[in-house]
Amino acid sequence: MSKKVKVIAEIGHNHGASVRIAKLFIDEAKACGCDIAKFQAYDTNKIKKPWQSRYFELLMTEHTKEEFRELKKYCDEIGIEFMASAFDVERLGWLEEIGVKRHKIASRSIYDTELIKAMEKTGKPIIASLGKIDERGIPVIKNAEYLFCISDYPTYMTVEEFPAKFGGTFAGFSDHTIGMYWAREAVKRGATIIEKHFTLDRKLPGNDQKGSADPTDMKDFVTFTRQVEKGITY
Repeated sequence: MSKKVKVIAEIGHNHGASVRIAKLFIDEAKACGCDIAKFQAYDTNKIKKPWQSRYFELLMTEHTKEEFRELKKYCDEIGIEFMASAFDVERLGWLEEIGVKRHKIASRSIYDTELIKAMEKTGKPIIASLGKIDERGIPVIKNAEYLFCISDYPTYMTVEEFPAKFGGTFAGFSDHTIGMYWAREAVKRGATIIEKHFTLDRKLPGNDQKGSADPTDMKDFVTFTRQVEKGITY
């Protein structure tokens, strides 16, 4: 494998919306060798009703524009790329304002025409997760790379579901499974982007913790990935 694999530490909601703790997550992602520290930019009241599951978790972990600016600045200072999934056009504008390098379309947004068109207009690279694909098929998004994904938290993967190879439809894998087996399989099968939920401790509160990598998992995975890039096979 000659192309470097981008390893994305999906911090998401796992830090509990504390900027101080989020910076600890960023520090650990950098120490593990990840390329990108990723967050989620959303307005809870646009995506959930108060009586729906996870409403209060999402509300508590929502960030302001200034908090994203602070996290982006911190990522720049320590040398890891900041990225976030924008869930609406307003928050896409926030990310453009703070100067992100690329954009991410979450699985829930792959048929959001308004958001996709606005994202395309930035001219920046786009990564799109396809966990919510339906009978409408794969959306055509300019300048996008697609990630295979199943939007269950955690995901219980089967051999039949998993792509035999990456590099065609799917450039990479957004991994919600428990452990690192399927992320490793994706790298062995040619994936050049791996997004994995990341936590400091799976005992922390939150819906995403069970399917997240802790620092030991992530460091081992990055080491494995860099060895595969050099042609060391397992």
